[in-house]
Amino acid sequence: MINVTRPFLPPLEELLPKLEAIWESRNLSNGGPFALELEEKLSQLLGGELYVSLFCNATVALMVAQRVLGLKGEIITPAYSFAATSHAIDWMGNTPCFADIDPRTLTLCPKSVEEAVSEHTVGIMPLHCYGSVCDVEGIATVAERHSLKIIYDACHSFGTEDAGGSVFRHGDISVVSFHATKTFNTFEGGMLVCKSHEMKQQVDRLKNFGFVDEVTVDCVGINGKMTEFSAAIGLSQLDHLDWITSERKKRDSLYRQLLGTTIGIKCFEPNGLLVNNYSYFPIFITPEFPVGRDELYELLKAQGINARRYFYPLISEFKPYAGSTFAATDLEVSTRISHSVLCLPLYPDLPLHELERVCGIIQSR
Repeated sequence: MINVTRPFLPPLEELLPKLEAIWESRNLSNGGPFALELEEKLSQLLGGELYVSLFCNATVALMVAQRVLGLKGEIITPAYSFAATSHAIDWMGNTPCFADIDPRTLTLCPKSVEEAVSEHTVGIMPLHCYGSVCDVEGIATVAERHSLKIIYDACHSFGTEDAGGSVFRHGDISVVSFHATKTFNTFEGGMLVCKSHEMKQQVDRLKNFGFVDEVTVDCVGINGKMTEFSAAIGLSQLDHLDWITSERKKRDSLYRQLLGTTIGIKCFEPNGLLVNNYSYFPIFITPEFPVGRDELYELLKAQGINARRYFYPLISEFKPYAGSTFAATDLEVSTRISHSVLCLPLYPDLPLHELERVCGIIQSR
């Protein structure tokens, strides 16, 4: 089976010394030396001006982001996203309000966000979809007009940059996923990126039960810490980032070469990126293609190719959110894109002949 993604694993001989050090120290969590080293290296990678806090996963980081910003009320977010985005809002006792996306960028449309604002709105949680950059200026304008906080779900966006640098500098907070399906992974994990040392200190307390020191708790926190094992994986992966990106780019380019002129297939073009991480390869099945999206999905699956319909169905169609109360605006674009998208396999060691086979099956319809 060829999956839509496959996690890169560093060579075992590179990882073993780190695992042995963890074994000998018995320091498995609670801000151990590998976690602190990974935080420092990630901060340096971002230019040294942003503050990084590692987490057990990005979902908990999204929850803590709302807590540290003191958000209580409605948060505008896309229905075209992974369920964790809105789940994190709901778990904090807030209400996700779904707004529509721009058909070019597949990210929150500022006009739709504006239409979704109510007297209860306290924040916006946009997604840099497939790494494509949101209309950050448009979203910032809406946020400033209504005094709203912005938490960017940047889970797809590790390593991406626009003309001004890392996309994580936008908004009040950015949250990144290090799940096994991501370009850079720690098996499970994530990070919260903020702009001040003071906020990082608050975040670090919130992810560790609220402890200030051994005998002092100053807030109601949660257990969101990254383990030393995950941090060790991350440190080993950092040494391979250039190779990972280069190999993903090579496969992205081959897909575009092979499918670019196929009638009924439209390849997604990420928006606003100076540096791309090639996190996914979504295509869109248009009415000119001989079969529908779901039929193509099943045809590929029958050939051992596990493509994914990211994101289908929309979050607003899941049972917990079904009903008009969560859809603050018309979701016409989100619905249309959701019914046409198909993400093809893309990972650094995907054999090129298998990629060509995927394209051959698609073109044989």
